[in-house]
Amino acid sequence: MPGPAALSFPRAKWSIAALFCFLGFQYGTWVSRLPALKSRLDLGAGEVGLLLMACGAGAAASFPLVAVLTRRLGSRRLSLLSALGLVAVLAALSVVPNYPLALLAVCADGVAVGCLNVAMNAQGAALEKAYDRTAMSQLHATFSAGLLAGALLASGTTTLTASVPVHFAVAGALSLLLLAGSRTGLLPDGPAPRPDRTPGRRRGRLALPSATTLLMGCAMAFGTITEGAMNDWSTLYLKDVVKASATVAPLGIAVVSVMMLLARVCADRWRTRWGDGRVVRVGSAVAAVGLALALLAGGVVPTLLGFACVGLGAAAVTPCVYVAAAEHGSDALALVAAMGTTGLLGGPALIGFVASAANLTLGMATVAASALVVTLTALWIPWPGRPPVTEVSVAAGESA
Repeated sequence: MPGPAALSFPRAKWSIAALFCFLGFQYGTWVSRLPALKSRLDLGAGEVGLLLMACGAGAAASFPLVAVLTRRLGSRRLSLLSALGLVAVLAALSVVPNYPLALLAVCADGVAVGCLNVAMNAQGAALEKAYDRTAMSQLHATFSAGLLAGALLASGTTTLTASVPVHFAVAGALSLLLLAGSRTGLLPDGPAPRPDRTPGRRRGRLALPSATTLLMGCAMAFGTITEGAMNDWSTLYLKDVVKASATVAPLGIAVVSVMMLLARVCADRWRTRWGDGRVVRVGSAVAAVGLALALLAGGVVPTLLGFACVGLGAAAVTPCVYVAAAEHGSDALALVAAMGTTGLLGGPALIGFVASAANLTLGMATVAASALVVTLTALWIPWPGRPPVTEVSVAAGESA
């Protein structure tokens, strides 16, 4: 297994990017066939909702397991093992005969997602530290690319055959190719960072998270609330409140997604130039102010511009928080990732509760408030220092 000195920066970066792409591809694959699973298992809308919640619950509940496995196996081995588990889940979902087993398979998928999420972000943080180069935002962009690839494969496969086992077999084979390509380029695990413990706790006992870890978890949770709520409610807001046509309403998700992808491709340059803290503070403020002004102005064009501000501003929040959390050890990273999953799951439901109690405009205002909370929280987080931007460091990173 080559060490960091034997790997060039591009090789290590694209090997880790393959993990991010893999996770997006696997998720996009099975979620795109929910209608087929619903029909085969004769499920109602509520049962499909519970199926999706089981996946998220498995990911959120995996925190204690992820923390232990990360310490014992290291991020490299854990990422590969959890990815193989996700391929096995695809195989199981293709033939699962009843709803209880489907719930069990999807819950297992959530646990494996929780493990891979922490492991691959630990690899990304280690990459930045080893080479003094920013890369995390582009790694997160490849997740979005994998999600898109999974949806496109599903569309193409269903035009040829309605068979879910055939589709998932093709997807599984492509997933294994991604893993094979990434395996030799992943970074070895160095010495474990000092665990994030409070003073006075003895070894062997459960350590309470520090205030810094809780601040990072808060930023992650409210950042993912912003992302998740926009994905789930933007179309309904355009249709029901702004009265956009059926053709225009879906553009809400498209605008947010495209802006977020483009921003993540560019965000590593911003991080190098201005630092993670400023990128998060300014970005989340842009998301909050842009969406708030759009809600006040009304109309299709202002609303789409406001949604674009959210995609642009929120794009770098989660990559930067993952990098900051990794500096505090595997336990902190696992807890922050679990809080992010909770925000991603709870955000859309929270907006739904507010919309039911008042109206959807106030619900969307809650999204703007969530982005503002990220801005305020980011003021207190000790962000990692900027890597040096010099020709010497760049050349050293590429020739390492």
